[in-house]
Amino acid sequence: MKVLNTYSDFNLWRKGLSEQAISKGVGFVPTMGALHLGHASLLTKSLNENSVTVLSIYVNPTQFNNLEDLKKYPITLAEDLELAKNLGVDVVFVPTYEEIYPDNYKFKVIENDFSLSLCGANRPGHFNGVLTVVMKLLNIIQPQRAYFGEKDFQQLMLIKSMVQAFFMQVEIVACPTMREKNGLARSSRNTRLSEVDKEKAAIIYKAIVSNQPIEKIRKCIEDEGFSVEYLVDFLGRRYIAVDVHGVRLIDNVNITKK
Repeated sequence: MKVLNTYSDFNLWRKGLSEQAISKGVGFVPTMGALHLGHASLLTKSLNENSVTVLSIYVNPTQFNNLEDLKKYPITLAEDLELAKNLGVDVVFVPTYEEIYPDNYKFKVIENDFSLSLCGANRPGHFNGVLTVVMKLLNIIQPQRAYFGEKDFQQLMLIKSMVQAFFMQVEIVACPTMREKNGLARSSRNTRLSEVDKEKAAIIYKAIVSNQPIEKIRKCIEDEGFSVEYLVDFLGRRYIAVDVHGVRLIDNVNITKK
């Protein structure tokens, strides 16, 4: 497994791929590290569907509107590389800020509709940073397929829309949310939860898949001592963001099958 840190090194490796390898597919899984079984499922799907799989690990500062949240984001690079190696990932791209933003973020991708609601309503600039870094990474990696989890469903939809709007030659593959045994959506932020809060946070999933009215769902979660940032039914999905004692968790479920 190769670990590359610069665009020039990655570009040199990419140009060295055989036509046969490229024809069988280059798969890409972009992450911010702190890998868990959810990430592993994305990588496994890519490994099964492509001849080459690339993982990126980059904690993107432009998508954090809260600097304290950025400082607290878990960094587990050694463990992440071990997981990737054990799975059989071909290349891990671990760039610096200067490599990703040689322009110091003067140029950015802005979406003026869906990105302003839900997670974007109280996190100004969040999706500008997400879309910009994803476009840059897709341009660097040049995959045929890129894999994203449905836990971040708003992000997934925005990335799909961006790819379509800019005629980008990549298939965005949606992958089901992976959950803990208690139903809690797997997230790198879960590592910041106490064991007690991790168990109590299971109420989030249990509540949103229930047939209760939204007002009752909100009260059920707030009764556990958590703060609900939003709880919305939109285009066949139920979205929620909850503050669990300083840790922001999101989830969503399909409600059209109810």
